[in-house]
Amino acid sequence: MDYLSLSRAARLAGVTRAELQRRIRRGEIATFEGSVAIGDLLRLYPRVSLTDDAALERTERIKSDALPKLGHAGETTLPDPRVLLSRLRGLSATLADRMSHLEAANVLLDQIGARLDAVSRRPPEQLPDALQATRDWLRTQRERLDSEAAPDQRAQLLAKDTLLRLMAANVKLIPSGHDFFVEGNETILDASVRAGLKLGYGCASGNCGNCKARVLSGETWKIRDHDYVIGEREKAMGYILTCSHTAVTDLVIEAAEALRVEDLPRQEIRASLRKLERLSPDLVALTIQTPRTQTLRFMAGQRATLALEGGQTQELPIASCPCNGRHLWFYVRRRADAFSQAVHAGLRHGQLVTVTGPSGRLVLKEDAPEPAVFIALGDGIAPIKSLIEHAVSIDLIESFHLYWDTQHPEGHHQARWGRALKDALDNFSFTPLVSGRTEDLMAVIRADHEALEGLRFYIAGPAIPVQRTLASLCDLGVAPDRISTEETES
Repeated sequence: MDYLSLSRAARLAGVTRAELQRRIRRGEIATFEGSVAIGDLLRLYPRVSLTDDAALERTERIKSDALPKLGHAGETTLPDPRVLLSRLRGLSATLADRMSHLEAANVLLDQIGARLDAVSRRPPEQLPDALQATRDWLRTQRERLDSEAAPDQRAQLLAKDTLLRLMAANVKLIPSGHDFFVEGNETILDASVRAGLKLGYGCASGNCGNCKARVLSGETWKIRDHDYVIGEREKAMGYILTCSHTAVTDLVIEAAEALRVEDLPRQEIRASLRKLERLSPDLVALTIQTPRTQTLRFMAGQRATLALEGGQTQELPIASCPCNGRHLWFYVRRRADAFSQAVHAGLRHGQLVTVTGPSGRLVLKEDAPEPAVFIALGDGIAPIKSLIEHAVSIDLIESFHLYWDTQHPEGHHQARWGRALKDALDNFSFTPLVSGRTEDLMAVIRADHEALEGLRFYIAGPAIPVQRTLASLCDLGVAPDRISTEETES
């Protein structure tokens, strides 16, 4: 194996995809069709260890009661995840040692061949001495191989990659080139949603067939029965339902993805109120839960229309990540409209809410890994929060900085969330502001960033401050096509 996908290379090196993207942009490492060479990876990250690797701890997610089918009579349960991980690490260490010796043996065989060629060209009278010298040299080389206990870096990396392949399978999508990991017993569809990708699906329970995709290489395992019937011809071509299969090995799958807002269908879902949290006398947070068989497909930063049982409706920005389409967050400020009044008057747990959408064009530029600046003005934090959570999920953007300027009485009600991200991520910064003045906001941004031209900006909030911020950035030399905006209610 000479090349690794960016996702797998990042896991092996113990860094984020964004870190690799940054080094690629700086020319420190080359890519070939979205992959990096093992030699280049080892040059940048020479310390490869088979222990204390955070990615390997993901095996804790393996359910202790998992019952793999053996293909013959009888079943067995997996050992405790910690025991399994310890055993696999031991096997991988042994594998690294064997691979190192095999690599050295192959080199030795080449050297032996070259020496024998040289001996064969000697005059007959010199053959005895030449053969004696070759025998002594071969004995020395054999003793050297026996004395070398530590596997080389390349063997360590490949052994670690083998261990990771046991823990999580990598799935590459064609034609987009996106890839993600399938871990534990999750379905291919669930893993793609968790990774922030937008494969086509409908019921997610094997009834509609909308998640049908074609496996071009690799092996899958059916973990859930489905009512939708795949014809024999399509079976022979490799078609499966991604909601009912998991990945056994690394896969290449041909599947349609929603890459533009126009690619997403209009959806209407009967959901229910799971939680209503009062953030202040004038602001509540709603958590709307969709049925298991019908999650909302949307892009981060988009909006949805909520309709209450009494007929009151309101279009609101979605404040949560598309990676969990069953639990949708919305912020509702007290206003004079019927919807706001009904919400603040109190909704009961489990009350039905119809969700229609998505709409809106403030979405993440997923083909743009350069540093991003997110600007939330007042209640514009809702779509910005969704964008940031999606950016964290797909691990693509090199670095991102959130500026949140609000003068509402409850202040920065998501400050704990922002600080938690800042503590957890090396490439995330959070700056809360209470000015309400565009010139103050721009002064802080200019002080934090030497050059604004190479950044990408996402702005959300009331129309007037959004337009002023947009104009100020353009005056400072930022190209309009590097700025995305969303205007919310004042």
